[in-house]
Amino acid sequence: MTNAAVDPSLYLPRPARIVETFPLTAQERYYKVALGTPLGHRPGQFVMLSLLGIGEAPISISCPPRDDDLLEMVIREAGSLTRAIARLGEGDWIGVRGPFGSGFDLDDFRGQDVIFVAGGLGLAPLRSLIEALLADRGAYGRITILSGSRTPAAELYRDRLAAWSEVEGVEVIRLVDRTEHQPWKGRVGLVTEPIPDLAIDPRRTVAALCGPPVMYKFTALALARKGLRPERIFVDLERRMRCGVGKCGHCQINHVYCCQDGPVFRLSELSGLREAL
Repeated sequence: MTNAAVDPSLYLPRPARIVETFPLTAQERYYKVALGTPLGHRPGQFVMLSLLGIGEAPISISCPPRDDDLLEMVIREAGSLTRAIARLGEGDWIGVRGPFGSGFDLDDFRGQDVIFVAGGLGLAPLRSLIEALLADRGAYGRITILSGSRTPAAELYRDRLAAWSEVEGVEVIRLVDRTEHQPWKGRVGLVTEPIPDLAIDPRRTVAALCGPPVMYKFTALALARKGLRPERIFVDLERRMRCGVGKCGHCQINHVYCCQDGPVFRLSELSGLREAL
């Protein structure tokens, strides 16, 4: 008896050429890479990015599903691998495995009003869902985007936030924790602060959250006070995945493997997993 064939793409990186890169902030850079064939991802999925001889790390996909072979990402310079990638430029090559994870199901959002709450790097993965909804704007209701950053200089995708705010039926609320005497036309405060004033019909509203773990608890509480039930709140968990295929156990939360069962969960699915949030 022979073993079932294993898809080699799960374990073997495919070469990807950097076609565009530029800084978004002092710590984060935008990358667009060409894969040769379409990635075939869903919003909310991630890839494993690698450099031979240095290492591999999970990186969120920051673009909606697309027919060409391009992949967009935002990478924070935080370790040996990301520092090495930051030294690369257009024409250089990296390795990509994936896509991995559950991702968002667009059917869960169709016909609904949608609230996005993004903190810090959370706007990078949520952009994949935001752009997917805007590409079929008539299929969705009112869209509200709450984007929070530490300071104006740390804000991601400033140009995209401005463009989204010009779309009919889309409200963008930009916040920073503090201005640090930098020019700022948005609001100052926590990303959760606008929620009590939002006009929400809980029967036809869903929410998608991504950011630091402390943000989830207080955002979920604020949405619950507006009548939003846990099964209508989707959470994109940030965990440090190592293998992407549920083998190493590094991202395991009790019986759940975040790299395979997530990183996107309904809040109701996390009620028994105290370590998740």
